[in-house]
Amino acid sequence: MTDEVVNVAIVGAGAAGLTGAIVAAETLANDGKRGPVLLLDGAKRIGTKILVSGGGRCNVTHEVVTPRDFFGNQNIIRNILAAFSVDRTVAWFASLGVILKREPTGKLFPTTDDARTVLTALVARARHAGVIIRPGHRVTGISTSSTGFLLQHSHGRTQASRVVLATGGQSLPRTGSDGFGYQLARGLGHRVTATVPALVPLVLDRSMFHATLSGLSHDVELTTVVDGRAVDRRTGSLLWTHFGISGPVVMDAGRFWTLATNRDAPVDLYGNFVPGRTSDELKRWFATQTAQHPRRSLTRTLSILVPDRLADSLCRHCSCDSQATMAQVSRHDREKVLSTLTRFRFPIERDRGWNFAEVTAGGVPLEELNYRTMESKLVSGLYLIGEILDCDGRIGGFNFQWAWTTGWLAGQSAARSLVAAKVPLRSA
Repeated sequence: MTDEVVNVAIVGAGAAGLTGAIVAAETLANDGKRGPVLLLDGAKRIGTKILVSGGGRCNVTHEVVTPRDFFGNQNIIRNILAAFSVDRTVAWFASLGVILKREPTGKLFPTTDDARTVLTALVARARHAGVIIRPGHRVTGISTSSTGFLLQHSHGRTQASRVVLATGGQSLPRTGSDGFGYQLARGLGHRVTATVPALVPLVLDRSMFHATLSGLSHDVELTTVVDGRAVDRRTGSLLWTHFGISGPVVMDAGRFWTLATNRDAPVDLYGNFVPGRTSDELKRWFATQTAQHPRRSLTRTLSILVPDRLADSLCRHCSCDSQATMAQVSRHDREKVLSTLTRFRFPIERDRGWNFAEVTAGGVPLEELNYRTMESKLVSGLYLIGEILDCDGRIGGFNFQWAWTTGWLAGQSAARSLVAAKVPLRSA
């Protein structure tokens, strides 16, 4: 096959890749040139991760996004986020015809509550800008050449003056992000830090009572202890499932557990089922309840603090008689219940794996990029964006904001660098 020659080739047609392609094509057009900007993706259908996100509604971003919502080099993340704010993101999506609405949690969704609205708008804008979209074109190798880059893919070869890697990480591999992008990055000289599932549910030992609570959701304070030291503490909603635990607070805490187990470090996850209350405070509360309601059952008393089903399960877990009156509860049993309420050790067997992780922790170090442009410091003309980078956000639209922001930066920078360098541009 005769080599195809393009100005910008973007590998990966997810959130970051589509954004980068649109912005690159429109930036070139503003300078009097139209394309060709080529978008290659190994999947037959692009944007699958957009469609499945947010329960099929696509949590586009969050009303407030700060570096503290991400894990990675905070200084670099701060500078990158400043380039394309939430307000600019909302305005940009409005220009695509996608109006966003705010939910009580601060999450921003399309008013249609349909993720397909987002994907359709992105694809339509890309095509209008002249982007050539080629699904089913898996890139297998990238090398540098005298004119830029040579990309090998399942349908032949493409020469490109600029290349943007937007392959994603390893999460949800069925959507196309199977981690091969890391191999491409390594082949071009970049390092890749250890990658583990993040925003991932956790599987509990079968001996636990979680299956009987399946579907129950409530607030809890989770503390992750690694090597005997608390590395993370957060409060939020936990969801009991047939396999273990999920919900926002678990998804956010999961990365610390997976990172620790990846390096064989001792790690434990503890839960305080009465967030904001210490063991000593609850001890005094129990004493008051016993004095004021001596004939009230233990499980009924616990139900004041936690959901009924959880109260009953905790009593069984402590081998305590749930129907015993408060006056009958021994000091030993009271201490066991208090300890279980405030420092419950979850018997985690494993995380649920890449097929259920929403994002990847780890990747190409941010220090290897120019944060003003997303261009590689190692290879001129190479840009890296989105989940392939060593930066992951908490649940709530933050990872999509990272995708839009890095895509916008790279797309604009790649196009402007071509114009500034006076590289002969080919017209579409």
